Amino acid sequence: MVGDAMLDHFVWGSVDRISPEAPVPVVRVREETWKLGGAANVAAGIRALGAAAVFYGLCGRDEAAATLRRLLAERGISPDGLVADDARPTTLKTRIIAHHQQVCRTDREHDGEIDAAGIAALVKGLREGGPFDGIVLSDYGKGVLTNHSLPALIAAAREANVPLVVDPKRGDYAKYRGATSLTPNQREAELACGHAITGPEDLQRAGRRLLEMTEADAVLITRGEHGMALYLKDGAEHHLPAVATTVFDVTGAGDTVIAVYTTCLAAGAGHLEAARLANHAAGLAVRELGTAAVTLDQLRGVLPKGGAR
Repeated sequence: MVGDAMLDHFVWGSVDRISPEAPVPVVRVREETWKLGGAANVAAGIRALGAAAVFYGLCGRDEAAATLRRLLAERGISPDGLVADDARPTTLKTRIIAHHQQVCRTDREHDGEIDAAGIAALVKGLREGGPFDGIVLSDYGKGVLTNHSLPALIAAAREANVPLVVDPKRGDYAKYRGATSLTPNQREAELACGHAITGPEDLQRAGRRLLEMTEADAVLITRGEHGMALYLKDGAEHHLPAVATTVFDVTGAGDTVIAVYTTCLAAGAGHLEAARLANHAAGLAVRELGTAAVTLDQLRGVLPKGGAR
């Protein structure tokens, strides 16, 4: 698991007055909690399914990094692949919540590109940290997966000869060439292809274009309430309707999708079976506030008789 690590910080409280200093609510803080975010949440999702997970990424030398390492270790994920960078803080996203409503969010981050030493450390980790059954590259655009680092990271990942799945960010998707599969959301697919997706023909054109750009075996486009669309190199396509559920928070749903999808591929499932299971997992993830790792027992509990459809 390689990508942009984040720490999600939640400040919980209540509001009963407006500040006399400015027209803003005063939040009386009751509790603070921390969760793994970004690519670290993907690693947590893989671990929650019962699979082993090793995380490689960047962090700062700060209190947030110490918390990030502790949370990884508590989940049974080795934090040894975290590379400390003196030039950046650990990405920290603070959400202030009152009466179950998000009041505001603050971000502490530096999205400058990883340097040569950082790339070398991550490549070394991939080459020496195995054996692996599957590898995820989770790109949040925070500087780990760049035009400079991706060729070396993808080459190292391909040496393992296992499924390599990319959760991409905006930009030229040709930089992900060499991946087995990609899991963009619909907006990311639109930006990568340069056209809006307003109907089935637009969607199909985007799916095929992404396959051409990346030379991948499969592209799984997540579409929120419209479900998912899977496009395969052999010309097949599959449309999976969203699992009916009450949506409380979409934060981290994409992380859940790639965690389940990749874990299934690593276990020997085909792309369609893996996508179906990921679709059911996404329906579970959006029921909870904040990033949520879906467990194997939770997933089993919502699958219809005879398996995922």
